[in-house]
Amino acid sequence: MKILCVIPSRIGSTRLSRKPLADIAGKPMIQRTYEKAMTCPDIDKVIVATDSEEIADVITQLGGHVEMTDPSIATGSDRVAVVANRYPQADVIINLQGDEPFIKSHMLSTLVSPYLNGENPPMTTLACPLLYETEYDNPEIVKVLINHRGEALYFSRSPIPYFRESRTNLPPMPVWHHQGLYAYRRDFLETYTHLPQTPLELAEKLEQLRALEHGYAIRVCTVNEQTLEINTPEELERAQLWAVEKDS
Repeated sequence: MKILCVIPSRIGSTRLSRKPLADIAGKPMIQRTYEKAMTCPDIDKVIVATDSEEIADVITQLGGHVEMTDPSIATGSDRVAVVANRYPQADVIINLQGDEPFIKSHMLSTLVSPYLNGENPPMTTLACPLLYETEYDNPEIVKVLINHRGEALYFSRSPIPYFRESRTNLPPMPVWHHQGLYAYRRDFLETYTHLPQTPLELAEKLEQLRALEHGYAIRVCTVNEQTLEINTPEELERAQLWAVEKDS
């Protein structure tokens, strides 16, 4: 089985200007993400898909692989699909966003573990334990409910499930903190990018709901720790502290 990791990285960002090139303790964000992906032994090839020569230069100077893509491509998954079509030998394609400079090798291995174990879900994603005290009511934290088969029931920015009474005496809830990276079976990635947008996807602004609304299963693989996605100047400040701690 061949596993391709594509890191979509565009220079434009509405909340954080030129985000992929933002310096984190001496390294551009995209460099940190690329280097972390390269540490995963289950990945056969890592490619940065970008619309920016500046981003491409950072990766090529590392000896890395870059594919230039059209700036008009609407989403990260569309950019990943364009690159995946250029590598037909890949059986599974990982979509690792460029703003994941603290992703760990074992997380990527966990993401693709169903495929490595001989299973064949349309797509997989990652989740970690939800911190109820600080994350349950936070709309910036995407929650995912998981069924007994390990598949996503629903993703939401809202606090789910709703507790009609105190949750103190209830069993542990199957609600997790979603981490936005994905792996796709090759044939499903092509299908996925041609599915029309759906009402819940548009309401929540969560692209993965498109797969659920069209009836496709998403396997949720769980890990015990979370990463720090970087979308705001405040998160970039936190990243400086994380980098010092992780690099020391």
